[in-house]
Amino acid sequence: MTHLYKSYFYAMLATLLWSTVATAFKLGLQYFHHDSSALLGWSTFWSVLFLLAAAIFCREKEHLKVLSRQAIYRSALLGLLNPFLYYLVLFKAYDLLPASEAQPLNYTWPITLSIFSSIIFKQRLHMRHIVALGCGLFGVLVISTRGHFGFHFSHTTGMLLAVGSSVIWAVYWIGNMHEDRPALQKMRMNFIFGFCYLFLYLFFRNNIYLPSYSGMICAIWIGLGEMGLTFVLWMRALELAPSAGSISHVVYLSPFLSLIFLKLILKEHILISSVIGLCLIIGGVLIGSLRLRNMTKN
Repeated sequence: MTHLYKSYFYAMLATLLWSTVATAFKLGLQYFHHDSSALLGWSTFWSVLFLLAAAIFCREKEHLKVLSRQAIYRSALLGLLNPFLYYLVLFKAYDLLPASEAQPLNYTWPITLSIFSSIIFKQRLHMRHIVALGCGLFGVLVISTRGHFGFHFSHTTGMLLAVGSSVIWAVYWIGNMHEDRPALQKMRMNFIFGFCYLFLYLFFRNNIYLPSYSGMICAIWIGLGEMGLTFVLWMRALELAPSAGSISHVVYLSPFLSLIFLKLILKEHILISSVIGLCLIIGGVLIGSLRLRNMTKN
């Protein structure tokens, strides 16, 4: 098997796993009795365990090095954004909205990232950015109003949280992108700090408990499928690919596959407005990310 075929194999496997997490979010919230912070705490716990095990198994020399004070401070700040704030907001959005609406709304993050990058790095805002933003906002409107266009949102708070999570992710990515440390090391340190914040948050709320067997399975599923194993698979795909752009298009299958899993596993009714809105958002992503093809969600 050539490197290109191997890279596609890892990329498709990562995409397939990412496609299942919207279902895992809804099931997990169900088994945790809508306690999103506890679900996130256990999911992050399993993610950190996996990332530490991956560092040892892969014999990373970097994890044995003493990190600089600046690197530690940066990870402490980024860990506050992701996983702590980002997933708290996202899980709450999934709790308030059908997953078929929350997931496409969250997928506006590449458009947000493109706009933020242009503003922060003082780059000229090209017409493609404006078109991408227009497509994305129209997609959000179609999903949030369920196609009625009366500016009467199906759930205003849930919509704002889902879109707001994409803003948090964009800020996190910009803070994470200009650093020379290996990607796996950065993610591991960010998640260690994020787990510490979550532990303190749950501790002071007296909300630390063992979930049911089904709840724990969902937490492991999310911890590996969204936060841990999938990231390692995607990084491996990037390492084997001739260029990041040669496989980056594969990840755009994820939101559409996700709708199929939601329909098959949760029997969730998929509105045509969600499909149309998602197509508009993905269209905006493709237009706005022409120079961001080497970026991935993780």
